[in-house]
Amino acid sequence: MKAVTWAIKEKGCSQRRACQLVGMAPKTYRYVSRRPDDGEVRVRLRALANERRRFGYRRLHILLAREGHRLNHKKLFRLYRAERLGVRRRGGRKRALGTRAPMALPQAMNQRWSLDFVSDALACGRRFRVLAVVDDFTRECLALVADTSLSGLRVGRELDRIVALRGRPAIIVSDNGTELTSHAMLRWQQERGVAWHYIAPGKPQQNGFVESFNGRFRDECLNEHLFGSLSAARRIIEAWRTDYNTTRPHTSLNGLTPAAFATRPASGQMENRLCS
Repeated sequence: MKAVTWAIKEKGCSQRRACQLVGMAPKTYRYVSRRPDDGEVRVRLRALANERRRFGYRRLHILLAREGHRLNHKKLFRLYRAERLGVRRRGGRKRALGTRAPMALPQAMNQRWSLDFVSDALACGRRFRVLAVVDDFTRECLALVADTSLSGLRVGRELDRIVALRGRPAIIVSDNGTELTSHAMLRWQQERGVAWHYIAPGKPQQNGFVESFNGRFRDECLNEHLFGSLSAARRIIEAWRTDYNTTRPHTSLNGLTPAAFATRPASGQMENRLCS
């Protein structure tokens, strides 16, 4: 359009000749839009978008229609894009919050469980993870679940399996990992009525029981074996868990195994605690 105008004014070409030079039909050059001015609609659209920052063009279209601005959704979408009014994506997501209140030491079985993940690799180099669940009072390892992927839903299913065998814990302690702060875990906590304590970010010592267990697990099991397959890793890890609970003496339990300590009467358990 500007090129045709320049050829007419600067070179003295006729309108027809100037249009031929730029490959434009003369009627296109002479066309004058009959559309009404959209200035008022644009101003109101920007104002509504600023007031309702999470509204897309469809909801804004309804609001404009209520105010008497009659235009179809296609035109509104064109104006919406022209004004660059797209709804911004949120930078984060809602997470399960749990509690951050200070915790007292557990005084009975199932009073508090701890969760954490440990990573390792198969002989082929493929990574896998292990979910560790520990009773903080008896020091029993309740589960070591090995898999290449462990989602929040999977963690919930494994916890349900333990609860069916052992009973429900009063509280569970974990870090702020994605799986453990997912919506699936938030639903699990609410539906099962189990309190959840999330340690402060960057403070693994606040989950000391399971962190200590993870050190022993890696030193005595993961670092001692080369896993040829995931099924082989599961067999070896489960055998180590059984040995840890029933054979390996625990110094903080005055030399008892976690399974033996768990079967002692409450008075005997506290006596062992005092001796250690």
